This record gives sequence, structure tokens and C-alpha cells, in this order.
Amino acid sequence: EVQLVESGGASVQAGGSLRLSCTVSGVRFDDRDMGWYRQAPGNTCELVSIIMNDGRQYYADSVKGRFTFSQDYTRNTMYLQMKSLKPEDTAVYYCAADGPTVVGGFAGTLEDTCAAMRAIDGDWGQGTQVTVSS
Repeated sequence: EVQLVESGGASVQAGGSLRLSCTVSGVRFDDRDMGWYRQAPGNTCELVSIIMNDGRQYYADSVKGRFTFSQDYTRNTMYLQMKSLKPEDTAVYYCAADGPTVVGGFAGTLEDTCAAMRAIDGDWGQGTQVTVSS
């Protein structure tokens, strides 16, 4: 059984940092495309970053230079280190295996909500809330 469990969401001030964790079971990182997604109110789902099973990694333009996605194979855990947080980073953050990508396999804004995406594509965690205040 595949399980992904996010943790680390919190409320922070703009300019602050957070590290999200995603503990994974039933999945080998080398076998799946692993990603972090986010859902902000009123927006469609955004693929924040993805590490493909062949090692390629992509970031959405909105987070390049501020967020770092890493994987710890010994702990079967993924991390999203977020720095210089902005109010527009406020969202529910999800980790997923083999979730949807932008055409071409890149990160960025998707066509529907994360709730809709979760129902049809990939294995997802339950989400963790990040709130950034100005």
C-alpha cells in the first residue's frame, strides 16, 4: 500500500523559512516521479517541484531560487525547504507520486484543482497548510 504523509506546515511571517517533510511508504523514489504540489484559494493546482525517476528536477518559476526539493533515501522521506516566503506562498501543500505535470513534464500551473487531480492521477498525501502573513 502506498502512503504519503506530509508534515511541517505552519504560520510564518513573510521572509521566513519552513521545511516540509513527506514520509513515504510503499514507494521507491527511483521508480516514481515524486512531486510537491500546492493549492491556494481561488487558484488551480501548482506543481511546485518534481524529481523524475531518472533524476531530472524542475521547479515552478514562482519558487525558483527560494525552494529546494530533496530526497533522503535512508529515511524514505522527501523535503521541501522554503525560504524567503511570501504571502502568495500561502496554500495547502501536497506531496505525490506520479502526479500530473505541465506538458513536457515540467513544473508549473496545472489545469484543475489539486482535489480534482488527486482523484485521477497518482498517489497523494493529505496535505499540510502553510500560511504566510505580511
